[in-house]
Amino acid sequence: MDDIDRALVLRLQQDAGQSYAALGTAVGLSAGATHERVRKLRERGVIRRTTVDVDPEAVGSGVLAYVMVDSNAWMGESGADFAAIPEIQEAHIIAGSASVLVKVRTASTGQLQDVLRRLYAIDGVSGTHATVVLDTFFERPLPL
Repeated sequence: MDDIDRALVLRLQQDAGQSYAALGTAVGLSAGATHERVRKLRERGVIRRTTVDVDPEAVGSGVLAYVMVDSNAWMGESGADFAAIPEIQEAHIIAGSASVLVKVRTASTGQLQDVLRRLYAIDGVSGTHATVVLDTFFERPLPL
């Protein structure tokens, strides 16, 4: 990636809905050249997907929690089990005292409790430690 690619990716992370003309103007390229650059970034896997950033509270998912999942077995093959719980936004195999870290968004703490029950149904899960987020200072895109 060169400096122009980095500038394009930074701008797309801020607003993926920008036109190629606007992106090109910002980085000194024509709309056609910008389109070609973005296409190549997709082909190389730098840009994995284009998405919309939705306000969780506006759609009824205002409770955010991070859950450390303890296990009594290797959890490396259980990704599909975690993915089957729709309230889980992210799941990561981690090093440390827990085996998996998940990011959960729900409408209520009661629904969070239900997610925790469903986590216990996954083979190998022996415990959970949930941390509920009270407020978020910021979330930002990847620095390039």
